[in-house]
Amino acid sequence: MHSDVVAITGFISLFVLMLLRVPVGIAMALVGVTGFAYMVGDWWPALKLLAQSPMRTATSAEFAVIPLFLLMGAFASSSGMSRELFRAANSFLGHLRGGLGIATIAACGAFAAICGSSVATAATFSSVAYPEMRRYGYPQSFSTGVVAAGGTLGIMIPPSTVLAVYGLITEQDIGKLFIAGVVPGILAVAMYVVTINIIGMARPNFLPTGVRTTWPERLASLRDVWAVILLFIFVIGGIYAGVFTATEAAGCGAGGAFIIAILRKRLSRADFWKSCIDTVRTTAAVFTILIGALIFGYFLTITQTPQKVTEFLTGLGLGPYGVLILIMLMYLVLGCIMDAMAMIILTIPIVFPVVKQLGFDPIWFGVIIVMTVELGLIHPPVGMNVFVIKSVIKDVKLSTIFYGVLPFVITDILRLAILIAFPILALWLPSHM
Repeated sequence: MHSDVVAITGFISLFVLMLLRVPVGIAMALVGVTGFAYMVGDWWPALKLLAQSPMRTATSAEFAVIPLFLLMGAFASSSGMSRELFRAANSFLGHLRGGLGIATIAACGAFAAICGSSVATAATFSSVAYPEMRRYGYPQSFSTGVVAAGGTLGIMIPPSTVLAVYGLITEQDIGKLFIAGVVPGILAVAMYVVTINIIGMARPNFLPTGVRTTWPERLASLRDVWAVILLFIFVIGGIYAGVFTATEAAGCGAGGAFIIAILRKRLSRADFWKSCIDTVRTTAAVFTILIGALIFGYFLTITQTPQKVTEFLTGLGLGPYGVLILIMLMYLVLGCIMDAMAMIILTIPIVFPVVKQLGFDPIWFGVIIVMTVELGLIHPPVGMNVFVIKSVIKDVKLSTIFYGVLPFVITDILRLAILIAFPILALWLPSHM
């Protein structure tokens, strides 16, 4: 059988297994081992890959960045930092029309800077911000839409686990990727805020105003968020200044979050163990996908799929940006059936050679792809953040959340266009490292 037919059969088998609800990592490992064995005509080399890949992944110092940043986010969440961020943002912005929505976006952006997970950010603010918005009379669609959109900031604003995985796969500097996400992350927050203001101006009776707080109350609320600011400056500032690597920053961040939680007496023994267990569970899920992708990657290599895809896409005559748009559309479609991490791990080994061939900057491309994946988390018919919110808020319909998130989907598309037109927004800070 020709290698092209084998590769196509492998992809079809992979998607069939996923439709049958086989975990993505397991499905990739099964197809990878079977396909590799078929191509070399011997099961023994394929089984050796199955034995060696998990050990190499689990013992690699570079991959330690993932569980350490996850642990930092778990400690930050358990110690109540999310509530303090929302309270501070609300004290400054809550009196504006749609102010609670703006405060939610601001708090999500700040929490993302110490969390790194979109799903965790969305789940946290479903229980923190949503009840407050409903209490002040905000529509259910708007309240859930804001939380869903704000949750996507978790994988854009550094430290981002998805950007870290992209860097590991493509062998790019994770520190530079994190720094490259700072300006686009700030741009995302700003454009979401503008979107809420436009909604408020277009429909004056749709969004209520909150209670104006006094300046002493506002200043008092800032005392509760010093830990978040300190932790972010310590971690990201240390990377930017070259004081430590991304992996070292992750370790320092996890240790810093733990120390802050202990000093503030916000982390009980039960919370500590829950944070550790949640981190282990998430790490195991991510590493399973990584290991499966590595094995599947050997199968792709032996069938020369990346080279053939590169030749095909560059030969279409669409030009570099035409091919880029095609790749982004592929990610939007995949967002309907896969989560963000699985998409990145499965597809980057295939599309990254295309990107290099077209001459795009790999750091900039990483930011663009993470933003596209971020859009996939909220766009219909399937958005991971939407289903997370639905699992937390039982009395809301999926259609209501999708209706509320639609203006933010349009905003995300516009933001993608801006980042594509002006790559300097992502590359200026890394160029000064």
